Amino acid sequence: MIGHPTFVTEPWSVRETSLDLDTLAQTESVFALSNGHIGWRGNLDEGEPYGLPGSYLNGVFEIRPLPYAERGYGNPESGQTIINVTNGKVMRLLVNDEPFDVRYGELRSHERCLDFRAGVLGRQAEWVSPAGSAVKVSSTRMVSLTQRSIAAICYEVEPVNQTTRIVVQSELIANEQLPVPGRDPRGTAALTEPLVEQADASRGARAGLVHATRESALIVAVVMDHVVEGPPGTLVQSESFPHLGRTMVSTTLEPGQRLRLVKVVAYGWSGSRSLPAVRDQADAALAAAMQTGWEGLLAEQRSYLDRFWACADVELDGDSAIQQAVRFGLFHILQAGARAEGRAIAAKGLTGPGYDGHAFWDTETFVLPVLTYTSPDAAAHALRWRHSTLPLAIERARQLRLNGAAFPWRTIRGEECSGYWPAGSAAFHVNADIACAARRYVRATDDTTFEQTIGLDVLVHTARLWRSLGHHDGNGRFRIDGVTGPDEYSAVADNNVYTNLMAQENLSAAADAAARHRDCATELGVDDEEMTSWREAAASMVIPYDQMLGVHPQADGFTCHEIWDFANTTAEQYPLLLHFPYFDLYRKQVVKQADLVLAMQLRPDAFTPEQKARNFAYYERLTVRDSSLSASVQAVIAAEIGHLDLAEDYLAEAALMDLDDLEHNTANGLHLASLGGIWTALVAGYGGMRHTDAALSFTPRLPPALTRLAFGLHLAGRTLRVEVSGAEATYSIDNGKPLQLLHHGQPVDVSADQPATCLIPDVAPLGPRPTQPRGRAPHRRHRTRM
Repeated sequence: MIGHPTFVTEPWSVRETSLDLDTLAQTESVFALSNGHIGWRGNLDEGEPYGLPGSYLNGVFEIRPLPYAERGYGNPESGQTIINVTNGKVMRLLVNDEPFDVRYGELRSHERCLDFRAGVLGRQAEWVSPAGSAVKVSSTRMVSLTQRSIAAICYEVEPVNQTTRIVVQSELIANEQLPVPGRDPRGTAALTEPLVEQADASRGARAGLVHATRESALIVAVVMDHVVEGPPGTLVQSESFPHLGRTMVSTTLEPGQRLRLVKVVAYGWSGSRSLPAVRDQADAALAAAMQTGWEGLLAEQRSYLDRFWACADVELDGDSAIQQAVRFGLFHILQAGARAEGRAIAAKGLTGPGYDGHAFWDTETFVLPVLTYTSPDAAAHALRWRHSTLPLAIERARQLRLNGAAFPWRTIRGEECSGYWPAGSAAFHVNADIACAARRYVRATDDTTFEQTIGLDVLVHTARLWRSLGHHDGNGRFRIDGVTGPDEYSAVADNNVYTNLMAQENLSAAADAAARHRDCATELGVDDEEMTSWREAAASMVIPYDQMLGVHPQADGFTCHEIWDFANTTAEQYPLLLHFPYFDLYRKQVVKQADLVLAMQLRPDAFTPEQKARNFAYYERLTVRDSSLSASVQAVIAAEIGHLDLAEDYLAEAALMDLDDLEHNTANGLHLASLGGIWTALVAGYGGMRHTDAALSFTPRLPPALTRLAFGLHLAGRTLRVEVSGAEATYSIDNGKPLQLLHHGQPVDVSADQPATCLIPDVAPLGPRPTQPRGRAPHRRHRTRM
C-alpha cells in the first residue's frame, strides 16, 4: 500500500492523500489506534463503507467450542475469540438530509494522517452531495495513552458555499454486522451477536450501553458525552436502545460558520465485578476525561509520546521508507503494550481480529525485546500478565503428566486454545521463550524485586517442566524428544536445536537464580538436589550436529529428509500451508520461518562464527518465509556474518510487511512481531547488539546505502545512545552510572561526561552471498549492487 501513489513517505507519519476503497480493510489496520486496553480500527468516521469494523477491549472475548473428529486426551475443549465490542467511533453526518457517504456524490479531496508524535489519526475531506451541497469535514481521533479507559474524537463540519442544514449523529453501536471470514487459518472465527443487552440510558449529550457476553460472562460498559460548539439554535438530544446509543446535533450553518463536536468515550469491563460497579467505572473515567478536556487530552498524549521518543527513536539516514517504517513499528508496538496492564499483547495487538486475538510466543520473542529497552514498564506489565496465568500453566502441565508449568501456545486469558497438537501444545519452546524474556528484562533493568518474585517463579516452574519433559539417555545425554520448534513446517521432532538450547539456558538460569535468592527458592520448594539436576540436564543437553555437512540439523535427522521440490513449486502455491498437506511438509526439508537461525540470534554463544556462516547458508536455501516472523531474524544473522546487502533486503521485507501488505492479510490486523523485528534488525543487526549475562556488546556495521544509524536504550536507569556511521561508532550516556560495553570485542568505558568513539573494523563476509529457494529471494532493496 505504501507504494501506492496515495501514500506519502514522511519521517513521522503515515499519510494517505486520497481514498482507495479497494485497500480500505488494510488501511483500517494501518490507521488503528490503541493503548493496549482499547483498540479502535481506522474505520471511516461515518461507519460506512468499511472493510472490517473493529473496536476491541483487551481481554474481552467469547468462548467457542473446538470441534474434533475424534476426541483425544489433553485436547482443549474450548477456544477463545476476541469480539468486536461496542463501537464508539461512529459519527454519521447528514447534509441537507443526505448522508455523507464517500461512495456517492463527489469526493473532491480526502486525506488521512497517522501522526506518531501526536498520537492521533487526522482526517480532512471535502464532499459534494448528489444534490450539490458542498461541505468540509475534519476529524481528529485518539485513544488515550494516559487515561486508560478513554478514546475521543474532535469532529468539525463547515459548508463551502451555501446555507446548509447539518445533522451529526454520534453513536454507540453494539453487535455490528461483520464480513464473513475467509478460509485462511490466520484469520478469525465468526461470532454473531456476541453481546447481550443489560442496560441502556441517555440524557442531555450523554448515552451509555451495558452488555454481557453470552458464554464468557464478561460485562462491558460504554458511555459517551459531548461538548458541542455551534451557532445559536443548535439542538442536542440523545436516545438509547438495547444496542444503540445516539446523540444527535442539528443546526443550520452559513458559509464561514462551523459545527464542532468533541466526543469522549469511556470503556469499562470485568469478569468478576457487578454491573453497577462496571458501569460506575466507565462513568468515573468519562467524568475525569471531560474535566481534562480535548486540549488537555491532546497535551497529555503529546507529552507521553515525547518521553517515549526521547529514548526509543531510531534515526536512519539513507532510506526514507525504512525510516518511516521503523517509527511506524515502534508506535504500534508502544500502542499494543502501553496500558495493557495485566493483559496480553496479542499477535495483532488490538488492530484487528486475526488469529482470534490470541497471544503467542511472538510477544516474548519479538515484541518484548523492543519494549524492554524502550518502554520497560510496559514490558514488565506483559511479563506480569504471563505470571498471572501461572496457575493455569501448572494445571496444564499436570494434565500433560508433566511437572512445572506448561504455558499455552495460543491464548487470551491463559488457557490453551490450540486445537492442533503438533503445531500447538507440542511447541513447548514457548516456555523457554517466556523465561528468556523475564531474564532479559531483569538484565536490562536490574529490577531485583521482579527477579526475586515473578522472575524466579517463572524460571523455577519452566525448569521443572524441562526436567520432566526430557530424559537422560543410556549415554547420559539429556534429550528432549517429540517437540515442535519455531518452524511450523516441521513438527514433533527429537532434539530441536532451538528448543534444546533455549531449555538449556532456562535450566541454568533457574539454578543460578535459585542460588542467588535462596529464601525465595526455598518457599517454592527448590533444594540443592533439584538445582543440581537442572545443572546436570543443561550440561548434558543434546545439541545435534551433522559432521558430514558441517551444519547443525534443525532437529535429529532433519538433514536426512528429502529436500522440498522448490523447482516445481509455483509462486501461486505460497504460502505452502494453504496448498499442501502438513503431512507432506513435515517429511521434507522446507522451513516456514527461521528456526535454527533464530537459535543463532538468541544463543550466539552456542555457535562459532564459521558454524553460523555454514548454518545460515544451508538454511537460506530451505527457508520460504511463509511467516512474517522470519525476515527480521534472517536480517540479523545476515548482518552478523557480513552480508550487509542481504540484511538490508530482509530488513526492508520486515519493515514493509504491513505497509505494503506483503502477506496479503494486513486487513486482519498488523503483524506486531514483524513490526518489532524492524527495530531488532536495525539494533541487533546493523548495530550488532547482543546483551548476555556476560556483557553488553555491539558489532556495528552499515551497508553502503545507509550512512547513519542512531538509537537509544534504557539500561538500569541510564539512557545509552549509540550512533553509527560508515567508519565509526559513538557511545554516550545521557544520565546514570558509567557503563562498560564491548565494541567489536574490545572493552569500552562510557560515562555521562565521557562518550566513546570507536573505529569500525573492515571485515569481509564469511562466505559468498547465500541463495534462496526459487522465487523466494527477498526483493533487492538496491538493484545497482553487484
